[in-house]
Order: sequence, then C-alpha cells, then structure tokens
Amino acid sequence: MCSVVHWLWYNISQYLDWREVVSQALVSAVTGIVLAGGKSLRLGREKALEKLNAKSLLQWTIDSLSRVSGSILIVTSQEQFALLSHAQCGGKVIVDIYPGKAALGGMYTGLSSASTAYSVVVGCDMPFLNNDLLQYQIALAGGFDVVALRIDGKVEPLHAVYSKTCLPFMKRLVSGSTLAISQLFNMVKTRYVDEEEVKRYDPQCLSIFNVNTEEDLRRARALIKQIEMCT
Repeated sequence: MCSVVHWLWYNISQYLDWREVVSQALVSAVTGIVLAGGKSLRLGREKALEKLNAKSLLQWTIDSLSRVSGSILIVTSQEQFALLSHAQCGGKVIVDIYPGKAALGGMYTGLSSASTAYSVVVGCDMPFLNNDLLQYQIALAGGFDVVALRIDGKVEPLHAVYSKTCLPFMKRLVSGSTLAISQLFNMVKTRYVDEEEVKRYDPQCLSIFNVNTEEDLRRARALIKQIEMCT
C-alpha cells in the first residue's frame, strides 16, 4: 500500500519536471477550468468547500491544476458566486452564463472566457488529479478539438482538454435540448486516451476519483491519511 501511496503523494504534491522544456511551454499556453456550480445533491451540502485535512476539495483540485496551466477559472452559479469568491482559492470565479444547462453550460462559459486556445476542464471534487497524465493529454492536443480519457469503455468529460474550436458545437447543444457531452465528442475531432495509456501515469486511475457522497469523503480522507503515514 505504501508504494501506491508514495506514488500518489508524488503526483499530487510535487511539481513533475519530466519533459521540462515541453511542460514549461504548455503551462503558459493552457487555461485550467474548474466546474463548481453543481447542487451537490448526493452529499447534501456545498462540496467544493468540504475540507480534506484543512484544505477544501476545490483547493486540492486547484493546487494540482495550477501546475499544468497558466491561469485558473472557476465556473459556478450565481447563488454560489459570493461564497466561492470569498474562499480565495487562487482562481478567478466566474458565473455560468448558461444556468441549468449542466456541465456543458459550465464548460462553454469557461472555454469562452479563457484567453488560451486550449483548456483543461475538471470538476471541483477531484482531489487526486495526476499532473503527469494531464501533461500527457495537453501534449496530445495539437490537431484535436478534445483529448479525453476513456476508462473501461467510459469517457471522462471532466478530465479532458478542449479547444476553443468546440465552442460553436457546444453552443448548438446548450441552445437545444441535448446536454450530453458525448454528443459533442461525435461532432468534433476527439482523441481518446484509453485505459492502457492512462495506467502508464496513473496505475490506480485515482485521477478520475471524485467526491459525491459521504463514503467518497471517507475514502478520500483515508487515502490522504495513508499518504501522511508513508511520508
């Protein structure tokens, strides 16, 4: 277990300097977008600011994402704007311009506000993002509109790189009745990173772990405790 924990700790707490020349150029060319406008229905309270060892879920996410992106945008609802702005987690908080349009509306808002051609989009409840894997996705992005993980046949839209070329297709979807992000992938040039590739960087696929329930919180806290015990 300690070997896995050491690997996890390295990926969430250290600046990974592999391919240093490439990563330095990519960081300045990519925006990090965090979606934090959900209602947290399964948890029953605002999960973005739920604490994991003195840091909020949102802060864990931003700390990792900031290592692979030059700027951070946090997309939230009008109702949550003041709360997240006051939290001062290190990113610019913006209001979703398509409220009620699920993750797709938040993605459109973030991507249209980004100053870069490419953005990394993640959820606010992903404390174990893998920097190496994210950098790999960014490095693949040239020539594609989307680079998304596909694990066990399931595509992960909130651990993906998106180009601004997706905006007109996103707008078409949010303006209609289809909010499934899978529809977007069929409309643009998508590069899937399959499970075998993912596991080169993240053998346990913990980077896509997200917190939705009390049980998820307990598991996340247990992982962090194991990290601390093994370091």
